[in-house]
Amino acid sequence: MAERSGLSSRMARLNPFKRRAMREEEDEDRGEEIDSDTVAGGGHTAHATDRPRRELQLSDPFKALLAEHGIGDDALGALLEKHHIDVPAHVTDKSHPLPEYFISSSHNTYLMAHQLFGESSAGAYEATLNAGAKCVEIDAWDNDDDPAEPKVTHGFTLVSNIPFRSVCETIRDVMDREEAASPGAAAPILLSLENHCNAAGQLRLVEIMNEVWGERLLVAPVRDDNPEAHVTLGELGSKVVVIVEHHIPDEAEDTSSSSSSSSSEDEDEKQARDDYKEKKKAAPTTVIIPELAALGVYAQSVKPSNSSWFGEGGLLNSPHHPLINVSESGLSSHLPANAAAISRHNARHLMRVYPKGTRISSKNLHPEKYWGVGAQVVALNWQTFGTGMQLNEALFTNTSGFVLKPDALRAGGDGVLLTGNRNKTLRLVVGGAFDVPVPGDRQASDIKPYLTCSLTQPGSTTKRKTATLKDTGDGRGTLSPLWNETLEWKYDETELEFLRLMVKSDDSYSSNPILAVASVRLLYVVPGWILVPMLDLKGHQKAWLLVKFEIEDA
Repeated sequence: MAERSGLSSRMARLNPFKRRAMREEEDEDRGEEIDSDTVAGGGHTAHATDRPRRELQLSDPFKALLAEHGIGDDALGALLEKHHIDVPAHVTDKSHPLPEYFISSSHNTYLMAHQLFGESSAGAYEATLNAGAKCVEIDAWDNDDDPAEPKVTHGFTLVSNIPFRSVCETIRDVMDREEAASPGAAAPILLSLENHCNAAGQLRLVEIMNEVWGERLLVAPVRDDNPEAHVTLGELGSKVVVIVEHHIPDEAEDTSSSSSSSSSEDEDEKQARDDYKEKKKAAPTTVIIPELAALGVYAQSVKPSNSSWFGEGGLLNSPHHPLINVSESGLSSHLPANAAAISRHNARHLMRVYPKGTRISSKNLHPEKYWGVGAQVVALNWQTFGTGMQLNEALFTNTSGFVLKPDALRAGGDGVLLTGNRNKTLRLVVGGAFDVPVPGDRQASDIKPYLTCSLTQPGSTTKRKTATLKDTGDGRGTLSPLWNETLEWKYDETELEFLRLMVKSDDSYSSNPILAVASVRLLYVVPGWILVPMLDLKGHQKAWLLVKFEIEDA
């Protein structure tokens, strides 16, 4: 029986249709490197794409389609002014304990591109914070050239380094600009500090943070009467909240870097990854000095050696405010069997999930899987604007970077999101798109656009597609496909439903290129006809999609 199963598996891998489907899925997952013009990723797209919509020119065919659906010239102005999302007030309520929020989070924030060969830059923090991140990561190391100024880099790699002080100054400057723009409204910034410094270097880290951030740095509980109680988001104000490592006996090794290589990894990448693993494995565990440990007021990062942390007894040798720090593969090993128990743990304590080590080209995990068990800090590689970053944008758009979790994932909830009742129906009336860019090496007449729509939840993704069109060039060097179709889904309502929309071209003899993308959280979408801003794979606003959302009980 085992031999037959193995043969079936090998035959499936030889199936050209399955291989094409897998290749299409991989292509749809990819993003391109972001740059200084990127507007999306962490929650600020709604602001960045808020250009005057009166400038948009709807073609006569689009106007005819709207008239067919009861929208005449007199109502066009209102449509052009209408926003595509409206975030409910309860989602951004600041009165709840910190563990009850999702937090827009970045992994290895200092890196500009590749995880093993890339360049470190303080500017990466500015771009990430400007795009909406509220949790950033710093890897701090001793600086042999100047012991008084620790450095930030990805250790054991060929990545360049930058001064720790310059990173702190960049974060301070961004916070000052936010405060000046909206006095009293700025949200806190969580700093995930991975320390590799010796005792003297750690003391310098503490001194520099105090020097640069001053009163912004959280150094003591906000409530003296009950320091071990969870702080609310509102009580944190606009402080810098440091996540400090807390080492426990027999803590888990980071095994997120699988020994197998990916199909896209070249020999240099494989060798660099193997070298990184060996050097990291040989490195001794750093002892955290009391001065640095004291800054972990509400978050002490722990890598547990067993599953006690989500059991009835709780984490063994736990600090007062533990943050479970685990790779995507480490957490996935406990799912789905322990999903409800992990969700209930995360209703009361923080969790940080970071990409597995094989994602060296800065591809991303799918965050909705980990949001679905209540992980607050799902740290993404912000270097590329792929699926993970698009969904992150959909969750945090038009917020402060903190979003209240669904009831089931908060204190008092049962931790169960999916029931199997399929109690909702989504109908998406797809009008069409306009200003869709044509790839630089193509002619508009060569492009055969269609729209693929994926309804994504923590437990599943269901895809629908429109028809493929021809000759949709609009004479301005862009495409204006007009579909006028209705797509439908039935699903469990969890409040973590996302619709990912992609305009693609149906190319006969190659992978179908993505021309424009958009992702929306169904909880936020405005009913009726709306114009959804669409982006390229670098996160630049490029096109518009005319659709109508209808959500009702099944």
